Amino acid sequence: MESGPAIFVGMVFALFGGGLLVWTVARVRHRAPVAIGVNPVASAVLASVTALVALGVGVWCLTRV
Repeated sequence: MESGPAIFVGMVFALFGGGLLVWTVARVRHRAPVAIGVNPVASAVLASVTALVALGVGVWCLTRV
């Protein structure tokens, strides 16, 4: 019964982190801004760190099942 929410939350975090990481890499490869009006390096680093943290939380939740 308790594994249902853990699976759901783990998948949400994993999908969000993966999507954000793919989007950030695509924007950086095309030399497009990740966030408008912000330092390009800082926004790419912040988005990458956020994506990796979300992936880590998702993996952690899925290992608790």
